[in-house]
Amino acid sequence: MITLPTSITGGAQTGFTAPTYTTVVGAYPGVNGKQNYVTALGGTQTGVNAHSVAAPFTLTCNRPKVLKTLGNPNPVTGVITNVPRNTYTALTRKGVLVLAGQPNALMLIRTTIEVPAGADLADIANVRAALSLHIGALMQQSAGIGDMAQTGII
Repeated sequence: MITLPTSITGGAQTGFTAPTYTTVVGAYPGVNGKQNYVTALGGTQTGVNAHSVAAPFTLTCNRPKVLKTLGNPNPVTGVITNVPRNTYTALTRKGVLVLAGQPNALMLIRTTIEVPAGADLADIANVRAALSLHIGALMQQSAGIGDMAQTGII
């Protein structure tokens, strides 16, 4: 179960010192997700704004409306040829200026996790390992990813 804390420590970014984000639970349009709004900022983040109508700053997590299960193997070959996937997403929305005097444009950061049905029972250790690596790599490369977004250099 995902429960975001009311205070989130941000990943390292060039020009930021000890970034933190205070969030509150918000309304999610449906029953299969959660949404939090960033209401306050901590540390040094010059020029950054908390959530507003004109410049949203939200984190949304959702799961499939209907979770899929693994089907039966072919009675002749014993092979399951069509393995469905349960898709989970995390979406960050942030209003950003594209030019002084212009309205904000919406920046989207999306992580999609596709778990083959059945892996939640048959191989949860490797599902968790994949998630651990992915999230850890993003955290360790937070500043590099921010620099890449600025310079275009990967």
